[in-house]
Amino acid sequence: MIIFIYGPDTFRSRKKLNEIIGEYKKTHKTGLSLSFFDCEERKSAIGDARDEVRQTSIFKEKRLNIVTGLFSEPSQKEKFLEEVKEFSDSSDIFVVFEDKEVKKTDTLFKSLIKNAKAQEFKKLSGLQLKAWVQKEAEVMGLKIDGSSFDLLLDYSGDDLWQISNEMQKLASYKNGKVVVIADVKALVRPRIETDIFRTIDAIAQKNKKQALDLIYHHIDNGDSPLYLLSMIGYQIRNLLVIKELIEKHLPYNLIVKQSGLHPFVVKKSYYQANAFSLAGLKKIYQRIFEVDLSIKTGKAEPEMALDLLVAAM
Repeated sequence: MIIFIYGPDTFRSRKKLNEIIGEYKKTHKTGLSLSFFDCEERKSAIGDARDEVRQTSIFKEKRLNIVTGLFSEPSQKEKFLEEVKEFSDSSDIFVVFEDKEVKKTDTLFKSLIKNAKAQEFKKLSGLQLKAWVQKEAEVMGLKIDGSSFDLLLDYSGDDLWQISNEMQKLASYKNGKVVVIADVKALVRPRIETDIFRTIDAIAQKNKKQALDLIYHHIDNGDSPLYLLSMIGYQIRNLLVIKELIEKHLPYNLIVKQSGLHPFVVKKSYYQANAFSLAGLKKIYQRIFEVDLSIKTGKAEPEMALDLLVAAM
């Protein structure tokens, strides 16, 4: 029997894998028939797994074999495809765990979809994300008001690892009391992407002091000025893409499709783009290129260059 667990949402996929291992250990106390095969570290992984299938356990226990890194190793993929029928027909359990996106056209993917019990873990967004967070909050006994809930999601995005960690922190701090906005602001560190949106908002509103405050907040926390510059450049580039589509008078749904950007990024950027002219965005993007070059060639100190960039916007 083969179980195929895959997708970019590693929090939920890892939780599913741990549940399978936990259930197995409940009924197989010795743990001697639980094996891990990392195809990236163990070049004979699939051959070793096949050999174990063909051996009879002295404890008569059904084996649980966890296979990781399979899609990254062409030779191991080929070997697995040769053995897939034997693995599928075996009374032992093979869990193929892949913690990233996989191509649907991949021969191995097609074989697993055909021969395995497959479960995909996509990134959660929108109402699905909110529902998941609300359920997790209930399990933790975390009480949080609506505005604070929205701010937590705004700070953490769709990163379930961070959301879970932040909720545990808030639950421990409040100890049954309701979380309010001040608690989220005090305890939750915003993802840098969130603050980049806020920085661009401040620039659009000609509030250069707020923009610099946001930038220096990250510098004080150890973030590289060059990384911050690259993130600002990334967002301005997104705005340019969306602004050009807006000026072509495309409806919102086509902008989402043709931009090639994540719907969350489009939603945030769409309103920002309307605060700039196309010419203004092109000028800012050119200035970012010049500042980046001046830093990398040693003509300007990184922090001073960021100051001058914001001042010129």
